[in-house]
Amino acid sequence: MSKDPEIDVEDVLAVLSDVTLRHEKGSREWKALQLAAFCLTYVRHIDKLEDFATYYREMLDPNFKIKVERDFATRAEADAWVQSGEAKHRMHLRIDGKGFLVVQLPGRLTLMVAPLPEELNAEEPEE
Repeated sequence: MSKDPEIDVEDVLAVLSDVTLRHEKGSREWKALQLAAFCLTYVRHIDKLEDFATYYREMLDPNFKIKVERDFATRAEADAWVQSGEAKHRMHLRIDGKGFLVVQLPGRLTLMVAPLPEELNAEEPEE
């Protein structure tokens, strides 16, 4: 795969359509493929395709690391910081070693559990 993959939306939608036709309408696979097509169409519709392309390239990069903006000892400290106005939507935080994401809800910012890669790797069973 090239280092800077381009996203050809029409080609991807055509492939999804072709594959969707191989599954029974209403099946789990059919629904998943339809959802994937709608997601891509939506990203294009809201004019966020370049943002998605950047995200896609980052996720393909084996050296990609999530940038943790701040570390906190407790959830209360993190909540206070979020309410202070310094936090921005989509910032990643670490609270007592666990990952969280700042998310914008109607009228306020809040924290959502979002495990960091090192947390997910730690949960893999040993062989």
